[in-house]
Amino acid sequence: MKSDLDQLMETQDLDAILITGPAQHNPPMAYLAGTGHLTSADLIKKRGSDPILFYNPMERDEAAKSGLKTRNLSDYRFDELLKAAKGNILQATILRYQKMLAEHDVSSGRIGIYGKLDAGSSYAIFSGLQENLPDLEFVGQLGDSLLLNAMATKETEEVERIRQMGSITTAVVGKVADYLTSHKSKNGVLVRSNGEPLVIGDIKKKINLWLAEFGVENPEGTIFAIGSDAGVPHSSGNVNDLLSLGQTIIFDIFPCEAGGGYYYDFTRTWCLGYAPDAVIAIYEDVLAVFKQMMDGLEVNSLCYKYQDRTCEMFEERGHKTIKSNPQTQEGYVHSLGHGVGLYIHEYPRFSSFVKEDRLSPGSVVTIEPGLYYPERGLGVRLEDTVWVRPDGEIEILAEYPLDLVLPLK
Repeated sequence: MKSDLDQLMETQDLDAILITGPAQHNPPMAYLAGTGHLTSADLIKKRGSDPILFYNPMERDEAAKSGLKTRNLSDYRFDELLKAAKGNILQATILRYQKMLAEHDVSSGRIGIYGKLDAGSSYAIFSGLQENLPDLEFVGQLGDSLLLNAMATKETEEVERIRQMGSITTAVVGKVADYLTSHKSKNGVLVRSNGEPLVIGDIKKKINLWLAEFGVENPEGTIFAIGSDAGVPHSSGNVNDLLSLGQTIIFDIFPCEAGGGYYYDFTRTWCLGYAPDAVIAIYEDVLAVFKQMMDGLEVNSLCYKYQDRTCEMFEERGHKTIKSNPQTQEGYVHSLGHGVGLYIHEYPRFSSFVKEDRLSPGSVVTIEPGLYYPERGLGVRLEDTVWVRPDGEIEILAEYPLDLVLPLK
């Protein structure tokens, strides 16, 4: 949680953090400053002190909405810094950062760098700062991010925002189901009233329209994949594919609040009209594992143990898994789930290689077992997002039926 930041900074030996870039679609900045319309800003937090938001003067009102201490970047007189740097914009920018850091008593120690900035610009600025400020060590992180560790548990206000996204997500899923089942079929595919076939691209347009009407965004796209594409976990689906009866459709939808706020993550597998016996058998295996994993979730338990047990259960049912064959591209080929928040994938992680992540109070995670057989033209995945409440109970944040078959009306 945000309240853990100072403790986490001490644990990771960070004396300060610097976040840069816009506020929207920039999770580190959004986490501390919100998703106001800040096109380019900086935030400095010294350990034990409140964060300070540095803003462009044209965006002073948006900066004020953050509720943070603020500082106008124009106070640093970039025109004078540019003269001192003999017209070199990079050097003037480095000088401004030096003044900002010095003014807030960040002159030595380790400072973590986060946010969204062009890779080349970032390298030029922070390598230049490192040369000018040898007593400061600028630190990047991969695999044990300070902010991802803080985000791994959510405050109640964050959970309620995710819950609201879940309500919107399942409402849109219901609209999609109603739209699909309102169509007739001809020669085994869904058709419009004029007899022309309906295709996946038509459905995705409807999804984006309905999400927009609810005031949310879909920056990562939607997985709506049928047949062999459903057998490849992250195939988004071919927009020209026909909606054939009896084939599995994996519908994985993960929209977020407008401006790049909190996500929700949800998957169902459908067959239009009917499901062949071979599909039903695979679906029942996935459903059995899904229910057992959901029923077995316990507060403070280690996440990797659920992944290991998922692999064992699928192997007991005759399916390949990444536990026995890490290279397999059929059967169970991914992890059981992940945290959800300002990123679609956060901590904790359900991975056999990550032994320390737990279902701590405040965790919001997905549970999403699946089986994939692209050569057989099918794939099945089921996913809900759950919250580990402070009292230790596990709560699904948005309920929706687990039916496989969508009967045509």
